[in-house]
Amino acid sequence: MRLVLIYIISHMPTLPHATGARHAEPTHSSPEAVTVDPKQQPSSNSTKVISYGGGVQSTALLVLAARGEIDFHTFLFANVGDDSEHPATLAYIRKIAFPYAVRAGIEVHELKRRRRDGTTETLMQSLNRPDTRSIPIPVRMPNGAPGRRNCTADFKIKVIGRWLRNHGATTDHPAVVGIGISLDEIHRANRRRREPHELIEYPLLDLGLRRSDCERVITDAGLPVPPKSSCFFCPFRTVDAWRHQRKYEPELFSLSVQLEETINKRRATLGRDAVYLTRYGRPLAQAIPGDDLTGSTIDEADGSCDSGWCMT
Repeated sequence: MRLVLIYIISHMPTLPHATGARHAEPTHSSPEAVTVDPKQQPSSNSTKVISYGGGVQSTALLVLAARGEIDFHTFLFANVGDDSEHPATLAYIRKIAFPYAVRAGIEVHELKRRRRDGTTETLMQSLNRPDTRSIPIPVRMPNGAPGRRNCTADFKIKVIGRWLRNHGATTDHPAVVGIGISLDEIHRANRRRREPHELIEYPLLDLGLRRSDCERVITDAGLPVPPKSSCFFCPFRTVDAWRHQRKYEPELFSLSVQLEETINKRRATLGRDAVYLTRYGRPLAQAIPGDDLTGSTIDEADGSCDSGWCMT
């Protein structure tokens, strides 16, 4: 069974330009760029990729690339695991986004984290390893504050960074990585972690597009708007998102409860306090009771995630 799916189609015409997208009137000044050594600049033959997460913003970038409005022809989807990504996101990527990219002549790579011995590991597998002492996801402390995390670095940034290195990116000749941050999330653009051989660009900010504009770009291309992209157990989900999961996705909710219990059993053996997937400071099944699921609608993340590598 192949663990890395690669779609490479070349010499095909781009799709016709879809009309109707508008540019929002910018209400903020341009974001502070990531500090870059003046000597470290992309060359005319630098590798250029989009970090594709399967959400609204990065799917809008896919459409814009297909229409020739941004100069990116390679999209990299760092899949944290079929057992970790939300199933709806995976379905959208594989049934809608990838075929659209193929028709448009866009090169798309689905990547997975690999250990030094060549084996792959998903985020869920990492969280369930018996010898794991640290928690890579931003679980909530008893006071509701998110803990430290390295899931984005290990399963997104480093995975894409390794692909770029393997394709010639160096500190002296960095690759350009486009991130799907829209104008209404401009604050996230200033908190970017990157590898030394990468330069970060924000095409949606350059075009002055908001999330609503991204949705319009997608629908104008004849595509459905994708669901919010994130791991289904991400602690940055809002309360309403958890309610929606318990009401409409009970199997995923059960897996989330099980994961939280597994983490806390391990922490108990280490003499550490319990942590949680919500900010309520109590187990998920109690924090999101089954008899109180009013307002169960899908909504956005709570804004705590400062990474444009996720939830785009």
